[in-house]
Amino acid sequence: MIEAIHNAFEKIAGKLNDWLTRSIEMLPNFVMAVILITIFILLAKFVDRILRNTLNRFSKNEAVNSLVASLVSTMTVLLGIFIALDVLNLDKTVTSLLAGIGIVGLALGFAFKDAASNFISGIYMAIKSPINTGDLISYEDIYGRVKEIGLRATTVTSLQGQDIIIPNRLLVENIYTHYTTNRTRRIDLAIGVSYGDDLEKTEKVTLEAVKGIDYILKTKPVDLYFTEFGDSSINLTVRYWVNFRKETDYLRALSDGIKNIKKAYAQNDITITFPIRTLDFGIKGGTTLSEMLKESEA
Repeated sequence: MIEAIHNAFEKIAGKLNDWLTRSIEMLPNFVMAVILITIFILLAKFVDRILRNTLNRFSKNEAVNSLVASLVSTMTVLLGIFIALDVLNLDKTVTSLLAGIGIVGLALGFAFKDAASNFISGIYMAIKSPINTGDLISYEDIYGRVKEIGLRATTVTSLQGQDIIIPNRLLVENIYTHYTTNRTRRIDLAIGVSYGDDLEKTEKVTLEAVKGIDYILKTKPVDLYFTEFGDSSINLTVRYWVNFRKETDYLRALSDGIKNIKKAYAQNDITITFPIRTLDFGIKGGTTLSEMLKESEA
């Protein structure tokens, strides 16, 4: 019994001695690993600060800028940890960690595919996309001003004041209309005039009326085109340009165009028509209703 206990103590002492010897042997490597991790932590803080300042120059989305900077700094620290483990001759641990991270990342990628797509799209929009907060855009039947570009979705406030949430990937993958980029917009105003009006006179009066709007762009032409013979009118479209920053710029120019043209037509005896139906009787050429009534009275 005493001998068994003695043998057990010898084994324990031998193990402790081995651990102590290995610890002493690994002490320089351990110190080096601690120094490496400290260096990489300081490097991560430096990279975080530099990256935030750089991203703020290209993107107004502080949330996305902060996230990108944090991700890069975290990856820098992880790189330092992996190098430190390699210095400690823990190669198998590094391999196991990398394999585990890969498996977890793959599983999460399949589970949250749409969320990951929206997240990556949000980062892309913050850095590369021409859409910024305050821009006026339309997507499908959504039309409004960009309120916020988040990590998952973009919030658009409609002209009626409602907030509409659009997943970021839809704006990256699909077609949308950006109204703010060019800072100009064309008004296409459709009008119908009577068949009895002089078209050359109508063209001249219409162009003068539109050019009387003092804030339209003088560098862009004012165009007028007769487009079709309508059921009760000859239709035309007059086109002119204005500076565009907000929706009211467009509405004001449209409204002033209608008022000026209506006033000019009234002064020049030009008729803006409304639907008229003429009934003809007879097989060829037609017979007017008044003639038919005269014949019936006779």
